[in-house]
Amino acid sequence: MTRMASAVGATLFAMMCASVPAGAQDGAPPTSPAAPLAAKPATAIGPEQTFLIGVVRQIPEPPPWIAPLQMPPDNLGIAGAELGIRDNLTSGRFLKLDYKLSSEIVPTDGDPLPAVEKLIEAGNRFILLDVPPGALLKIADTYKDRDIVFINVGAPDDRLRQQDCRANVFHIAPSRSMLTDALAQFLVTKRWQNWFLMVGRTDNDKLYAEAARRSAKKFGAKIVAEKTWDYGPDARATAQSEVPRGTQVGEYDMLIVADELGEFGDILPYNTWLPRPIAGTQGLMALSWHPTMENWGASQLQSRFFKQSKRMMQPLDFQMWQGAFAIGSASLKTRNSDPGKVKAQMLSADYDLPVFKGVAATFRPWDQQLRQPILLTHATNTVTLSPQAGFLHQSSPLDTLGFDRPESLCKLK
Repeated sequence: MTRMASAVGATLFAMMCASVPAGAQDGAPPTSPAAPLAAKPATAIGPEQTFLIGVVRQIPEPPPWIAPLQMPPDNLGIAGAELGIRDNLTSGRFLKLDYKLSSEIVPTDGDPLPAVEKLIEAGNRFILLDVPPGALLKIADTYKDRDIVFINVGAPDDRLRQQDCRANVFHIAPSRSMLTDALAQFLVTKRWQNWFLMVGRTDNDKLYAEAARRSAKKFGAKIVAEKTWDYGPDARATAQSEVPRGTQVGEYDMLIVADELGEFGDILPYNTWLPRPIAGTQGLMALSWHPTMENWGASQLQSRFFKQSKRMMQPLDFQMWQGAFAIGSASLKTRNSDPGKVKAQMLSADYDLPVFKGVAATFRPWDQQLRQPILLTHATNTVTLSPQAGFLHQSSPLDTLGFDRPESLCKLK
């Protein structure tokens, strides 16, 4: 037993010696542990910066008739900008960034330029504009030598992104070509390629029809028949007789409607001679946003808006939210309210804007249009988003919608 205990003790002693570092066994002073790595100094937060954002909205011409329940809310668009300011403050307040909103409403027959002048005199250097294209160009040209950033949140006119583009104007609102391209991609994917185009009497209806013809040619659809609506608003009372007679044009897959004012498009469904689906400005519509959009975190944005405004978010609300939030997103990196620095950041390669549509949005450098997915929706459901799968592009599938760089006539000035 004594021998066995001695053997075990010797074994334990040898193991203990083996576990001690060699220097310690030799009597050398123990090596001191390595000093911890010094923490990197935090980025210094500069002095407080205030971003003064103005909104000018001109009330558009109302349609010939409108049901009371379809009347647009008084704060249409403005409510979206207000939510954008709140969302900016959520992150900005930690970086000493403040955001303030001022708004001006202009009557249908008014001039928005004095409203813009008032906002600029009050110190606003970022202006969201929902005004007609002619007024927008007048405003942009008046302040072309001032350090002001204008953001078009309402006008879809292609010419504002083409021959009439301006260096001091960014475009949040999708262009008509983006909208009709989004629709055309889906219809071609479904093999509904033969279109009957019904065009309204206003200039905007004709511009929408022009964009639809371009999209048909671009994606391989065919316009097999075309008519101009010339029955007037009174046809609503006789739609069951007038519409069947006016839609006897032979075979087609889709009736494409160009009626931006809303004069006749709503009476076409279920009244056509042939039982065919309807798309365009009525029926299946291409929009920037819709109350039924819920995926990719969109339901959170919808909930925040409803909590604030007690109604659902409309496309113009979303576009104004995008405009205010685009400035806020750029400011988190510039941390400076200088319009030139914010503009440079919005056009930089590392800028993107989360818009709750599955991919981030960015601005095209050649015309300063926000590239973003487009919803295809009807009254109670969002059917899909374009660009559709299979429509490829060398840099971004989003550039299959609207005018790509090789097609652009824009010379920013």
